[in-house]
Amino acid sequence: MTRSEEFTDAVYVTRVHDDPAALDRQAWNALLERQPQPTPFLRHEYLSALHESGSAVPATGWAPQFITLHRDGELHAACATYLKTHSYGEYVFDWAWADAYQRAGLDYYPKLVCAVPFTPCAGTRLLAASKDDRVLLIDAMLDVAGDANVSSLHVLFSTDEEHAAFVGKGMMARQAVQFHWQNRDYSAFEDFLSTMRHDKRKKIKQERRNVANAGVTFERKVGAEISGSDWDFFSDCYERTYREHRSTPYLNRDFFGLAGARMPDNILMVVASKNGAPIAASLNLFSDTTLYGRYWGTQEFMSGLHFETCYYQNVQFCIERRIQVFEGGAQGEHKLARGFTPVTCRSAHLIKDPRFAHAVGDFLQRESGGIDRYVEELNEHVPYKNPGG
Repeated sequence: MTRSEEFTDAVYVTRVHDDPAALDRQAWNALLERQPQPTPFLRHEYLSALHESGSAVPATGWAPQFITLHRDGELHAACATYLKTHSYGEYVFDWAWADAYQRAGLDYYPKLVCAVPFTPCAGTRLLAASKDDRVLLIDAMLDVAGDANVSSLHVLFSTDEEHAAFVGKGMMARQAVQFHWQNRDYSAFEDFLSTMRHDKRKKIKQERRNVANAGVTFERKVGAEISGSDWDFFSDCYERTYREHRSTPYLNRDFFGLAGARMPDNILMVVASKNGAPIAASLNLFSDTTLYGRYWGTQEFMSGLHFETCYYQNVQFCIERRIQVFEGGAQGEHKLARGFTPVTCRSAHLIKDPRFAHAVGDFLQRESGGIDRYVEELNEHVPYKNPGG
């Protein structure tokens, strides 16, 4: 059953919703498109598919608490926030903080998290019609966190501008490193390879040749080209990969079906086949400017298959579509040798207990220095002949 809490001041009505599907899809998406860095992950279709499929619901530790601001009956600002009873699926790791709370006899969970579940992709987190509305939305988030029985508020993978606004409100800054591929107006994959040092270029060519010589072919499918049997196959590969790593998959076949039906123009599936039968697949989302590598799975091991299915085929897609950035997902130094370069991503944190806030603040200050040194070291090993790409 949908619940909506409401708080009213002289001008705005603030509401907290526990069902994304109950929100006006067109109004939500219209606000998203007005933001400087919209991502397909924050579309109403994506978030509601997570909820309706049972992937991001209270039973899985993700209880929606979407915050909206209305004026004269119109949606002026909104954000996707969740009550979390664990830290899985966030990719900003705070397990040590939770452990410290437990050792002190306190509860770290539930906590309030502003994020897209299972998605370490940076982009807009605050939907606002104006800068003033954004400020009011941040204030509303802080008020909700302050009034709720939560230990903390966390905003993950926001834009730099949003991050600065949260830090300006007293939240603590944290940074991490990802690896992104940049399209420098390449006209073909060979143009990209020509910018790399000889040893790295040779390695990529060898990986691609080994897969091709094994008789594997690839098909890149977008939107309506992806059939129900493709989704069945991908879902099976996805679940198999999690099981092999002794993990429980976050998503399910229902989610993939809903997302594929509701936002087909944002979805790319790469299918690898051998002897006419599919053996592996990767799933990606994309916009006009950015491709986001997300999930993959395979039914048999083959040297180089992962790199071709998840990286090289996607790079070719970006070149063909003139997409500027390919985000390879969380972590992965192995991406560096394949043309991806380090990028800093950010999160903001509010710890309500002042004693723990002080300790976490000290930790983050030390961690930040280590991240800066790590990025400097990575930049010394970029694979390009010219470090600028």
